[in-house]
Amino acid sequence: MDNGNQKIVRLVQQTCQHPQGSLERQEGLTEIVKLVQRKLWKENSPFYQDALQRTWLYFCRNLCEATTGEKFDSERSTVVTWLNAYLKLELRKFYTQGQKTAQRFVSVQISDKGEEIDPLETVAAPVDVPSMLEVTREWAETDLTGELRSIHIKGHPEITCQAIILRRLPPETSWKEIAAEFKVPLPTLSTFYQRQCLPRLLKFGEEQGYL
Repeated sequence: MDNGNQKIVRLVQQTCQHPQGSLERQEGLTEIVKLVQRKLWKENSPFYQDALQRTWLYFCRNLCEATTGEKFDSERSTVVTWLNAYLKLELRKFYTQGQKTAQRFVSVQISDKGEEIDPLETVAAPVDVPSMLEVTREWAETDLTGELRSIHIKGHPEITCQAIILRRLPPETSWKEIAAEFKVPLPTLSTFYQRQCLPRLLKFGEEQGYL
C-alpha cells in the first residue's frame, strides 16, 4: 500500500471513530473527499456528474456504517477502488436507462408515400435534465412550504435550516466560516443542523429518489 493510501486509511479510521452526524465526522469526510476526488474515474459523459453525485452520497452513507449499501472494508480494497466500482455501476445504470428510453421512441415509420422515415429525424432534441444539486438548491431556495425558513436556532431567527442547507451545498461554506458569520459556537450549529436540517434534507433526497 503506498503512502497516499495509508494516509487515507488512517483518516478513515479516525473519521469513523466520531459519532455519525458530528462535526468531527463531517470534517473528516471532507478531508477524505479532497484526497480521493482527483483519483476517481473520469469520462466525458452527459451522465457523469449525476453519477458522481450519487457516488459521493453513497460514500458518506456507507464509509463508516452500512446505511444504504455494503460498508467500506479496507481489507478488501482502497477507498478509490471502492468508489470507482460504484461510480461505474451508476454510469452503467444511466446508460441502460437511456437506451431503454431511446428504444421506446425509435421505431421504423413509413411515410404516406410508402418510404421509410429515418427515426432520428422524428426524435425530439434532448431536454436538459437538472442535476441533483440544481434540484436540491432550487428546493431549498424556493422553500414552497416555508418550513425551512420557519425552523431556526432559538434566539437566532436568522439562522434557519434554509440558510444553513444552502451554505452547505457544494461548493460548501466551511462550518468555521458559518459560525463566524452568524457569531454562534460550532457545536450549536452542528447540533441544530443534525437535529433539524439534515433529516429534512435526507427526506427530500429520498422523495426524489437520490438516496
